[in-house]
Amino acid sequence: MAGAAKTDDKTVKTGRILLIITTIIAVAAIGYSIARSTGLFDSKPEPAAVTAPPKTPEEAIAQLEARLKTNPEDAQGWQMLGWAFFETGRFAEAATAYKRAIQLQPDNDEFLSAYGEAVTLAGDGMSVPADAAAAFRKALIKNPDNPRARYFVAVAKDIAGDHKGAIDDWFQLLEVTPAGAPWEENVRAAIRNVGEKNKIDVATRLASLKPLPAAPGVPAVATAGIPGPTPQEMRAAGSLPKGQQDAMIEGMIASLEAKLKANPNNADGWIMLMRSRTSLGEGSKAATAYQSALKAFASDAMQKARITASAKELGVPGA
Repeated sequence: MAGAAKTDDKTVKTGRILLIITTIIAVAAIGYSIARSTGLFDSKPEPAAVTAPPKTPEEAIAQLEARLKTNPEDAQGWQMLGWAFFETGRFAEAATAYKRAIQLQPDNDEFLSAYGEAVTLAGDGMSVPADAAAAFRKALIKNPDNPRARYFVAVAKDIAGDHKGAIDDWFQLLEVTPAGAPWEENVRAAIRNVGEKNKIDVATRLASLKPLPAAPGVPAVATAGIPGPTPQEMRAAGSLPKGQQDAMIEGMIASLEAKLKANPNNADGWIMLMRSRTSLGEGSKAATAYQSALKAFASDAMQKARITASAKELGVPGA
């Protein structure tokens, strides 16, 4: 009996951490298409040394690695490589790249929190590893407002059994989150999921929470995702040749599509896919994503209405 109880507890913990992390992965990092649509990359000339653009994300990664062999002190390059590995599901390699970036800029809280996230996702799905937790703590020392670090510190509390403490931490994060911030809806989802699983009433607190006004430049909720690349990461992408930019963008979108095919019950992911395709001027592909989303939520009137409203906001054909 004792052994069975232990197994059950392990299963519950596994389900809890995977539930939270899956929410993150499913809608992660299509921000490069947003940056591309705003012209962020347009002012960057293509280096003469690059003769042919990569055809796949793997080729783009290889070119990044080659550049870093030539210039191993490029902290932003290591950050970009970490992001590229992360978005192709190679979390351990992402952690290695982020660790190198941290060695070059040890006080950079974004590098630290990204490293902690990659280490966590590379782990067994049942814990926030000690070195990841240390990175999150250091990130918060450098910047107490780092949302990724705050989020995962609360995840660690939940896994340790302090469900109320985790929920309180997430509420505190929401209290300083501008409306429409990329992580807002997913923090709310974490609160709801952990509250429901542990019979903690969160509905009243969520309903009474008054979000801050939207920050300048923050996209509408319909276009948001968590955690996504940071502004620093998007600026770092501007140093890539255009062919690498295009290949990485398409690779990330393809990765999101694959995740949605495997798990279509993800409204935020479908909205992100619609936005990405719209940002690239691919109206027909955005419309296909819209119809797939409606099919996935055929029996959920609330989510269907939300998806349709988002599609109309984005100008998706047929919405």
